[in-house]
Amino acid sequence: MTRKRPVLINPSKFEWSQLKFYFILIPLALFMVLPILYMFFSAFKPMDELFAYPPRFITTRPTFINFRKLLAATGTTNTPVTVYLFNSIVISIIVMVLTILFGTSAAYTLSKRQFRGKGLLFKINTLTLMFVPTTVSIPRYIVISKLGLLDNFWSQILPLLAMPVGLFLLKQFIDQLPDAVIEAARIDGATEYGILFRIVIPMIRPAVSTVAMLVFQNVWTNVEASRNYINRESLKTFAFYMSALTSSTGNSVAGQGMAAAASLIMFVPVFLLFIIMQSRVMNTMSYSGIK
Repeated sequence: MTRKRPVLINPSKFEWSQLKFYFILIPLALFMVLPILYMFFSAFKPMDELFAYPPRFITTRPTFINFRKLLAATGTTNTPVTVYLFNSIVISIIVMVLTILFGTSAAYTLSKRQFRGKGLLFKINTLTLMFVPTTVSIPRYIVISKLGLLDNFWSQILPLLAMPVGLFLLKQFIDQLPDAVIEAARIDGATEYGILFRIVIPMIRPAVSTVAMLVFQNVWTNVEASRNYINRESLKTFAFYMSALTSSTGNSVAGQGMAAAASLIMFVPVFLLFIIMQSRVMNTMSYSGIK
């Protein structure tokens, strides 16, 4: 009697039984990547192809004319584009570091420390996930104004430090860490910050990487702070400059090519960061709800 070969749920090598999944997933993946490819092709299209009818998906004569026009447009202002880019990079790095530092500290406290009001604080953090940033724009402006931070570099950093979804993800990961490991570190004389930096953070690196990527995406594309709190051009960000440039020239023929180039410039850093961290991001989303 021949023994029937068992069907593996998640085989490490290719199995013919997996073909049905490829027939579904490959067309779906190709369909989802089409907008990204269209963005890339549009940024390198010359003007005649950009307005061709019927529209062409793939450019036949790629050119950098849209990027040259975009950089040449900086001549109409007293501030070069490198200043906007430098501001965005510095703000993104500072916000990422501080958000991870404050977020992991708060998540560790809410997860492994016992104090009165702990459950209420976490419920408030979860409740804030319901609100979009637009609903709190006026209270934020009032707070920034009362603190005397209008037209100040820190006004583009402090409002972005609070990230409820990041705190939620970090706490869910820390909840899964064994209490015995932390108690053993305390018995060995480790301080709370020693436990946080030497034990907790190395064990939740997927969640930390995910939060870092989400923070970078939020800060890199944010224009609210530069629009509402900043008047000096030398303090504004690259995202605000691109938004202002494309909105002022978006209705013109030349503005369409510049808008396509600006969209690609804003998209590429976030896309590359996601490609680098995609495995850790997937792990975070898979285990964030498991206790």
